[in-house]
Amino acid sequence: MDNHRSGENLSSEVVKNCKRFRIIPTGPEVVLNETPLHKTPASDSPMDSPMSQDSPIKNEPRPIGRKAAKAKRGSNSTKNASKFLKEISKHQAMRIEMDMKQQEHDRAIQLEYAKEREYVRNEREYVRQQNIEKKDRETITMDTSHMSPETKQFWKLERRDVMRRRLFCNDGPSNMDWLNDQNH
Repeated sequence: MDNHRSGENLSSEVVKNCKRFRIIPTGPEVVLNETPLHKTPASDSPMDSPMSQDSPIKNEPRPIGRKAAKAKRGSNSTKNASKFLKEISKHQAMRIEMDMKQQEHDRAIQLEYAKEREYVRNEREYVRQQNIEKKDRETITMDTSHMSPETKQFWKLERRDVMRRRLFCNDGPSNMDWLNDQNH
């Protein structure tokens, strides 16, 4: 035990003159029978005392503790994570908007192509119909007076086919006996 007490005395002697462990009086020195115990300066704050202003120890801010540092780090990482998530959601919303605009653009282009294809198809159909009508007119107006009887018979049958197509294309077959009449 003596070794333990001597170690305490030795360590207190070492720490006695160290700035960090020096005791700074904050008020007037209290002495029995000379100064009343309750007499204090006008200011209650220890920072305003004249002793603390002349003190060789500088008032540095106290270092943050481990728990507080961990809590602070956690809150910062949470703030950073929330900022990061907000940025991600913002970029994702922008990406979705861009994709929607691209889809609308693609649909508009497809619609234009469909219109063009329909126009070309209609134009081709019109030209085809015009060619058929031209051929039919030529067949109907064919002069058979200088042809052989077999060739006349061929053109007569062709005229009949043209007349059937023209007269009954939408009605379907009806009474067409008058076309089979030999007088025509």
